[in-house]
Amino acid sequence: MLGPGTTWYIALAGVLFAIGTTGVILRRSPLIVLLSLEIMLNASNLALVGFSRHFASIDGQIFALSVMAVAAAEVCVGLGLIVAFTRREMPLDVDTVTELRG
Repeated sequence: MLGPGTTWYIALAGVLFAIGTTGVILRRSPLIVLLSLEIMLNASNLALVGFSRHFASIDGQIFALSVMAVAAAEVCVGLGLIVAFTRREMPLDVDTVTELRG
């Protein structure tokens, strides 16, 4: 097997997931929270592809593609909510927005 081993893929995925988790916990901007969630999903995709390569199976790569589709849908909904909040001049702070009102 050429290239780095599975350990390096999993270690990098763990670091990326920790960075994403830190961004979700510490930041208050919904856009930054969405970006941090994307980093976390990409870390899980990297782990899936790393294990898929380790076990010489294509199942992890197929599952990673389905996770990418879910992530794209999540970004569309999240950005739509951010645009709706901005148009209604509602505060874009994760702590202050507790419920959606019409």
